[in-house]
Parts: sequence; C-alpha cells; structure tokens
Amino acid sequence: MRIGPYEIHSIETGRFALDGGAMFGVVPKNLWSKTNPPDEQNRITLAMRCLLLLHEDGRKILIDNGVGHKYSEKFASIYRIDHSQFTLEASLLEYGLSTNDITDVLLTHLHFDHAGGSTKVVNGEVVPTFENAKYYVQNKHYDWGKTASEKDRASFIKADYEILATSKRMIFLAGEDCHLPNIRFFIANGHSPNQQLPIVYDDHRSIFFCGDLIPTMTHVAVPYVMAYDNQPLVTIEEKKHVLNQAVKEKWILFFEHDPATVGATVILDDKGYRVGETQSF
Repeated sequence: MRIGPYEIHSIETGRFALDGGAMFGVVPKNLWSKTNPPDEQNRITLAMRCLLLLHEDGRKILIDNGVGHKYSEKFASIYRIDHSQFTLEASLLEYGLSTNDITDVLLTHLHFDHAGGSTKVVNGEVVPTFENAKYYVQNKHYDWGKTASEKDRASFIKADYEILATSKRMIFLAGEDCHLPNIRFFIANGHSPNQQLPIVYDDHRSIFFCGDLIPTMTHVAVPYVMAYDNQPLVTIEEKKHVLNQAVKEKWILFFEHDPATVGATVILDDKGYRVGETQSF
C-alpha cells in the first residue's frame, strides 16, 4: 500500500497473551470469547504488530516495536510471549532491512509490549536496538511513566527506554505535530496519558494506527474497553471521536493487537460502529 511519500508494510514482531476479562472490561465472557477464545488461564492471543513506512527519500520509519528479547523466563510465562513464528528482525529482513536501517521510531507509548523492542542487551549492557534511529514520544507521557500510578506502573520498564533519553536518542514531542511528512498524531489519554496515535495520510486516504485505543477488531464496538485503561470513560469518548472520523473520511484502522486482522474500514448502522472491509498491507 502507498500513501503519500510512503510505501507501507505491516510488520509482525511476535505474539503474547493477556487476560481476556481485562482486555474487554465489563463485556461478559460469553460475548468476547466468541471471537477471542481464551486459554486455560483465561488469556487471549494478541499480536504485536507494527507499521513500517518507507519514504521515497530513503527514510525508514517504524511505529512501535513489540516486546523485544530482554525478558526473563518468568515474564515470558506470565504473558505467554511467543517468538516462534514472528520476530521483528526476521520481519524486517523480508524487506531486505536490519534494525540498523531504521531512521525513526515512533512510540505510541512506553508500555513494554509497544516499546520493549527499543533496546537490547549486548554484553550485559542495555543499548538502543536501532543504532541509527531517533525515537519519538510525547514529553508528558514520558514524564507519566517516571511516576506512573499503581494501576499501570508494571507496564513501564525503564530498561526499555531510559537509555534513549539519557543518550539523547529520544525526541520529546508536545501535541499532534509529528515533524515528519504526511503524519500527524491523535493524542489519546484514556488508556495512558498522552498516547500518540499516528495518522498517515494523503489527499486520497488515511491509515489510523489504533495502538491501545482500539487494540483489536473486536474493540471497534464502543462498549468494549479495556480494564487496563486508566480512564475508561475517556477512552469511550476518544473512540467515538475516532470512529466518527473513520466513517466520515473512510479511514483504514490498523490493529496492533488483533492476531488475525491487520486493518479494516468502519461502518456505522443502527447497531452502532462495526468493522467494514478488512485490509492487508
């Protein structure tokens, strides 16, 4: 798929699992389990899917990067992390690229399943994974991560991003201006304060990177809101705003966590918002 100056590709980095009840909040299990079957521990399978944007001038932009490989056996067991089928490195290689080729990394937010791949361990030392890249995050979100609430503190792992700030690899942003061509942000606060969700656009179409605002196709339905969210009522209002724009302007939603569906358009009918035509890219 091409939008503006970018050739766009979906990048798979691995799979993991989270509690189904937490993923769907107040929605009963007998509803969400129809499309998201849980395992014996009530966990559902989730993707860690990213976007690769290849600019015609040679710039190579990655949006999020999965959990990485720094985790312990205990951590991998809790979250059922699985790299047997997909890794970031192997997915980049399909396009003839390595991590050294990436020039810009847009981080929606700093939770471990979105930013964990930002760093790696070499000879016992945490170093940037993308040696030649700048990393972009909202300044207020970074500040939140340093003093996060008891509710989401466990999702922030300093080894994923602290070295990026101290080594001056991190570009701190404020608001929707991305400083990259044909990309702007929608700033969402319901899940975690100042989550920056990229919109890649031209005069003909737009892709909305859903991040943790609409993590899976199932979450297109407005009441499906994660218990992980800091402010679920704010999430609902943010979802309605985005979904309204998606219907009106025929946006393609990109699902970071849906294990089967990469993207889709949105339809509004008498039953509410629902998925329209699915997309692959």
